[in-house]
Amino acid sequence: MTPEGEVVGAALDGLRLDRAVALVADVSRSAAARLVAEGGVRLDGAVTTSGARRVAAGEALAVDIQLRDDPVPLPDAEVDFTPVFEDPHVIVVDKPAGLVVHPGAGHDRGTLVNGLLARYPEIAEVGDPYRPGIVHRLDRGTSGLLVVARTDRAHRSLVEQMRRHDPERLYSALVRGHPQASAGVVDAPVGRSSRNPMRMTVTDRGRPARTHYEVEQRYVEPAQVCLLTCRLETGRTHQVRVHLQAIGHHVVGDPTYGAGRGDDILGLSRPFLHARSLSFSHPVGGHTVRAESPLPPELADLLQSLSSLGD
Repeated sequence: MTPEGEVVGAALDGLRLDRAVALVADVSRSAAARLVAEGGVRLDGAVTTSGARRVAAGEALAVDIQLRDDPVPLPDAEVDFTPVFEDPHVIVVDKPAGLVVHPGAGHDRGTLVNGLLARYPEIAEVGDPYRPGIVHRLDRGTSGLLVVARTDRAHRSLVEQMRRHDPERLYSALVRGHPQASAGVVDAPVGRSSRNPMRMTVTDRGRPARTHYEVEQRYVEPAQVCLLTCRLETGRTHQVRVHLQAIGHHVVGDPTYGAGRGDDILGLSRPFLHARSLSFSHPVGGHTVRAESPLPPELADLLQSLSSLGD
């Protein structure tokens, strides 16, 4: 966030200040309340210490994250995840569905970061102390690959690569319906929904976002669904899920962007979205690091149960 702050959009209009800070800064409600009370939040340049104060669309909201005094994440050896590549500079992790990447609003412990700190304690000094080593994220319900930095040098390099959209990230997604085209691109800005600030949506007030997709297989029984490969140019919050829902083909099993649309027949308790391939330039050696992750058993089993066109 810039020193001037982030302009409050329609999604946050009318919210309590502490609630808006929790969403914008991705911190817990209690941490947001402390930031407000201790003078770490400004509205239109003026320090505001009342968490009950309502924000208005068009105001500039600035948060001094340096004043956070909530505890930094602690190591937790009970957190389960699988490293698929590691060297002294980077780790590539295969994250299971259901695991939150780092502590934030509503998730103070039991995250991937807590598990990483138990195995790789040196990352505590890398990047943001509340999100050590983290350079990109996967949604809680999404499984698959992400890279973590073990050194400041690696962190700087990977953050810059992500900013330039250099890494290649491929996702497998099972969606409702059959897209007419065998391949396409969704080029639409993504931002917070004006109806529900916990949801993202395609909006001209959002940030630029591009998702390429290609049809891998069309299925007809027991439901009209389609397996896609999606390639991200950008990495906005919920980007793949929002873009696919926007073109009328929501991700099967998605409780946020596809709930109530007949997915129950497939019996999936998580979104069918898996980050299956990740490649990036090694931050020290410069060579390409490429990792692959097979579909988790529950997703592979579901595909086996479907009948495709021509069967």
